[in-house]
Amino acid sequence: MKRKKIIIGSRGSKLALIYAYRAKEEISKIYSNTIEIKKIITEGDINQKDRLSEIGGKGLFSKKIEIELIEKNIDLAVHALKDMPSAETNGLITNCYLKRNFPNEVLISKNNLTLNKLKPKSIVGTSSFRREYQLKNIRSDLFYKLIRGNVDTRINKVNDGLYDAIILSKAGVDSLNLKQHVSQEFSVNEIIPSIGQGIIAIQCRADDLEMIELLKKVNHETTNICATAEREVLKILEGDCNTAIGAFSFIEEQNLNLVAELFSIDGKKRYYCSLINKINFAKQLGEEVGNILKKKSKGNYKR
Repeated sequence: MKRKKIIIGSRGSKLALIYAYRAKEEISKIYSNTIEIKKIITEGDINQKDRLSEIGGKGLFSKKIEIELIEKNIDLAVHALKDMPSAETNGLITNCYLKRNFPNEVLISKNNLTLNKLKPKSIVGTSSFRREYQLKNIRSDLFYKLIRGNVDTRINKVNDGLYDAIILSKAGVDSLNLKQHVSQEFSVNEIIPSIGQGIIAIQCRADDLEMIELLKKVNHETTNICATAEREVLKILEGDCNTAIGAFSFIEEQNLNLVAELFSIDGKKRYYCSLINKINFAKQLGEEVGNILKKKSKGNYKR
């Protein structure tokens, strides 16, 4: 490669930088020149009080980074895939994924209580409609309250008594070495995770052939297959951060299994689908699941 330096753009949070350094580590296995990481403060980082859907949606975590990429101030952008909008930004391409971290959810609570041990009317913090509705199906007698901020900030709010419990992704908690705070770990069958949860995505310009070729060597193929299927569900539903949807895929003996659930606007109705296809039909599988959920829900998921 002719390029003497690669600049990676990332959010400036602790967790985002951990993901960026993982990307750097993988790229450095095949690229021996300088790799720099540039911190970019996004709108989602600045406003940590309001629900994302009220201030612009998932794109608040990626828009500024993508602008830097389009303007060639950086060569690559690293994102948590679950925070990316369903539609790709014009002129950019996301087709490289690192090996998936744990995709499931964990509960962190006062006094180390599991979900079924929490007292009625306990306050559980989450920023996700999906998580709120999933938990309501298990414990409808609890109060669910919006919480924003970095992982350690949210944990501090539990310790300070502002919340009785919070639900977070295991990938983020593990990456920050905060496993000691976990009160309960849910399986992906108990709580279907967010689309792309646990996946680090690397984005580049669609016309940057050098970077595209480099990222082909970095890409984790199994994760790519799963990401393709899950993301296609979101695209078919034209989902955003308001859409209460969970989806998870896994490979068994060259077959791709995809499960997904979608909730109505008020969370009272649940639409579920589970299908299997060959791994080379990941996109088609995602489309099929998305269309089935769309038909079942009759649009009763859009706000």
